[in-house]
Formats: sequence, C-alpha cells, structure tokens
Amino acid sequence: MAELIIENEQDKEVVTPELYTLLKTVCEKVLEFEECDFDAEISITLVDNDAIREINREQRGIDKATDVLSFPMLEFDDDVADAEFDYDGDMVMLGDIVISLERAREQAIEYNHSFIREVAFLAVHSMLHLLGYDHVDSVEDERIMFEKQDRILNELNITREN
Repeated sequence: MAELIIENEQDKEVVTPELYTLLKTVCEKVLEFEECDFDAEISITLVDNDAIREINREQRGIDKATDVLSFPMLEFDDDVADAEFDYDGDMVMLGDIVISLERAREQAIEYNHSFIREVAFLAVHSMLHLLGYDHVDSVEDERIMFEKQDRILNELNITREN
C-alpha cells in the first residue's frame, strides 16, 4: 500500500480527483511490480516549469526546467524485494517526487499522447528512481529501467494511445 502526500503548488493545470487517483494507482502498481513487502509513504509535489527549474538549480546545479525530479530517502541494493532497513511505525518513507504538470502537458503534445499518460509515465519513472533504479551511468541500467516502465504502464493499460 502507498500513502501519498500530494501538494498542488501550481495553477497551470487543473488537478482533478482522477489525477490523484491515477498517481495513487501508479505508485501502488510500481510497489506491487517490484514485490515490495512494505507500506510506503511518498510525497508528490505538483509544480510548474518555473518552480521545477528553481528546485533543479538549487538541488542539482542545473538551471533549466525538467519534467520530474526524484529525491529518494533510502538506498537499495540490487533487489528491492530483498531490501532490509529499519524504520519506526508502519510506513517506509520512500522519498519525494516533484512533477511539473506544465512540462507534462508540453510533452504530451510533443509525443502525441494524453496528459494522463504523460503524468503516469513520469510517476512510474520517478517511483523507480525512489526504489534505486537509475539510467544515467549505464546503458544496461537504462534498458532495464525503461523496460520496467513500459511493462508497468502496459499492465495498467496506460499506453501512448490513451
């Protein structure tokens, strides 16, 4: 189970109850797909391009807007399902996700698919980062991560056609 703390800090896109449900469904699907045997707390902040640019500049030293940022709270080794860590309470705080809904809309138009599909993709991508996956340093790691993204979205029946 995933407990989401969602903050809407933008006014460029209408945030509907369906969008909240989508984010929860996607986060829970990633945890299920990765066979996580713990309940997770995830913070998601919805922002615009100016806000994500500022966060990107402050946190990563990159002065440009991006679509999504991930801030993991834990380090996982090779297999999330075998992860061992100590925590108080019944939730594991996985980390923070920041999504620019403005950039998601731009990319949905650019890639010719729905806004919902783009937001779902960004959430899956970021959740995998929170669970220790990366695509920056290795072509093989990138292939694995992107394959998982596709499989998760397909299992949710969220395709480029919808």
